[in-house]
Amino acid sequence: MSSTFGELFRVSTWGESHGAGVGVVIDGCPPRVPLTVETVGAELARRRPGQSELTTPRKESDTPEILSGVSDDGLTLGTPIAILVRNADARSSAYDEMQHTYRPSHADYTYDAKYGIRAWAGGGRASARETIGRVAAGAVAKAALAQLCPELEVLAWVEQVGDIHCTLPAQQVQGCVVEANPVRTADLAVAGDMQRAIIEARSKGDSLGGVVACVVRHVPVGLGDPVFDKLEATLGHAMLSIPACKGFEVGSGFRAALLTGSQHNDAFYMSGDQVRTRTNNSGGIQGGISNGEDILMRLAFKPTATIMTEQETVTDTHQPAVLRGKGRHDPCVLPRAVPIVEAMARLTLMDHLLRQRAQCGFETH
Repeated sequence: MSSTFGELFRVSTWGESHGAGVGVVIDGCPPRVPLTVETVGAELARRRPGQSELTTPRKESDTPEILSGVSDDGLTLGTPIAILVRNADARSSAYDEMQHTYRPSHADYTYDAKYGIRAWAGGGRASARETIGRVAAGAVAKAALAQLCPELEVLAWVEQVGDIHCTLPAQQVQGCVVEANPVRTADLAVAGDMQRAIIEARSKGDSLGGVVACVVRHVPVGLGDPVFDKLEATLGHAMLSIPACKGFEVGSGFRAALLTGSQHNDAFYMSGDQVRTRTNNSGGIQGGISNGEDILMRLAFKPTATIMTEQETVTDTHQPAVLRGKGRHDPCVLPRAVPIVEAMARLTLMDHLLRQRAQCGFETH
């Protein structure tokens, strides 16, 4: 139920942080899409732990195993695709104190209150390790989108760490630059400052939040369903389901509240036979439907909840306690959130593309 996302391109993630493994089942992928372990592994490598001093030191290769849905010669069969990643470096003993003590601002208490039981080691399903299934599914969506919409590009980057900002316009962001620095920001001029801020927070036993921005270029016109399944609504659903994401906006977002209609409206004009807009305050979506302009999104991520300083809390028997975090945790989730944001964008767009083709029976513009 709550672990499933999408209508026609449907993904279900499963597994706990310190269980035998985690993974995903993808149902609805078109047949004859080229897909290999290497294709999925390349995306998982971007979100795996231990890739730099800015991330958790947990050592996991995150090597995917494709269990079904792909032929021996590397083509999808049109049947459910199951992908497994085994956990290899779980250290549950680091969480012994947390078995009965709730971490402030973590899901420990709410999981206990809802289910009466929780996987306390590593946080279970509340761990960012759950996102392996999302990124693996996003790799499948990326391969399918390359066939259906070869020009479409999804690119995310770290726009802000704490109070340090990257101000590069979305039109100028390049994926090669984002992947060239461990923070995954788009402007190398601020990458060093961001990196030092994260390292300083870790040295103090603390954590930092920030903002991830995402642009989708060369979007087909017509994606999104009016009313409840508007494109920005399902994108918001996708992004706000990412661990630690606390805010989401499209286009002008909250800044729109400060503008007048004459300032905010995107004037139309013709470019050849294409309807275009001179500005893009709408963020590529109008009336819940893509208009062909770039989709622009921003996501706010809170600081990591598990920190290595003492905090007041309570136990599962409602007794006051003091807890100092243990184990291996990211001092800032942003660098590893970038591929997760891209994956969720691709899953949403792939689902809407299939829905558009099914309902309207013609190629999108």
